[in-house]
Amino acid sequence: MLSEVLLVSAPGKVILHGEHAVVHGKVALAVAVNLRTFLRLQPHSNGKVCLDLPNIGIKRVWDVARLQLQDTSFLEQGDASAPTVELVEKLKEVAAFPKDCADPERAAVLAFLYLYLCICRKQRTLPSLDIRVWSELPTGAGLGSSAAYSVCVASALLTACEEIPNPLKDGEPASRWTVEDLELINKWAFQGERVIHGNPSGVDNAVSVWGGALRYQQGKISLLKSLGTIDIVDRTILYRAGAALCGMFPEIVAPVLASIDAISLECERMLGEMVAAPAPEHYLVLEELIDMNQHHLNALGVGHASLDQLCQVTMAHGLHSKLTGAGGGGCGITLLRPDLEQSVVEAVKQALSSCGFDCWETSIGAPGISVHSATSLDAPVRQALDGL
Repeated sequence: MLSEVLLVSAPGKVILHGEHAVVHGKVALAVAVNLRTFLRLQPHSNGKVCLDLPNIGIKRVWDVARLQLQDTSFLEQGDASAPTVELVEKLKEVAAFPKDCADPERAAVLAFLYLYLCICRKQRTLPSLDIRVWSELPTGAGLGSSAAYSVCVASALLTACEEIPNPLKDGEPASRWTVEDLELINKWAFQGERVIHGNPSGVDNAVSVWGGALRYQQGKISLLKSLGTIDIVDRTILYRAGAALCGMFPEIVAPVLASIDAISLECERMLGEMVAAPAPEHYLVLEELIDMNQHHLNALGVGHASLDQLCQVTMAHGLHSKLTGAGGGGCGITLLRPDLEQSVVEAVKQALSSCGFDCWETSIGAPGISVHSATSLDAPVRQALDGL
């Protein structure tokens, strides 16, 4: 059993192109966004396991001896197999939720308990641990916050229980696991996502584990070539869920979906070219693709006045935006060219803030799940993880 403090982080994700079309069998491109979730694991000998999630105001403590006495035979699958509805119901009994417990708290706690009991049950006794998770990602915005959480928890527990080795060497600021170990982390993180969401696609946890960019089509996930970082601005927005126009006007909608598919493929090709030598003309193409996709999404009925305002504000500063993801609330992305003056970026962020948008300046193509030395983390992150 690991004896030292373990620090890990995992990125969120955005959909560059293909949202809404992907449910009709078209290609979607997902990329890791460098807004990260951080986890600090401290082994103890106090007979307690503590889960602290300050972003959503959760702190739960369990007595390890009581957990050890629980009937957890329902977890005896032996590997990262799918959690059933019956299993989740039994986990709720183990969790012993108070009556006023909110749904987000239930989901986060159940995912943790599932991973803790499944991964650590091979130990002679369940370990005493203090786990604190803090995130730069907003929750419920379609940026993969729950997947980053599951990936962090899975990687930390697998490492703490020595199912996989700690890849960080003395003197290194950060490190990543081998491909084989990352595949194991991904399998367990996907089960955590299943506890939270029921039937997730697996895209969010895959992006968070591997980083960079991937393509998703009809259930198949494949990693793209190494992707350099591209700066973007995220912001929270509200927009309607996709309208059922495909069933009403199939002959009209089918060409729109085919065009979105072509946009995804062209973006994939362009990103591949940019790996070797990014040039200004590449960014011009990316901007055109963003504009075309946003118009298509409006044609599909998934736009909203807030999205229109977003695009108008950024276009007034010569920038290009589109929605990312789907649902009743989420985010839009704006591409920031490398030659853009920082004063322009600040002016855009100020203009958007004055319209009620929340902004995050970040980059895509971020590294996946990583383990860190304490000194490599920024002071605000260290303070958040230390509870200061």
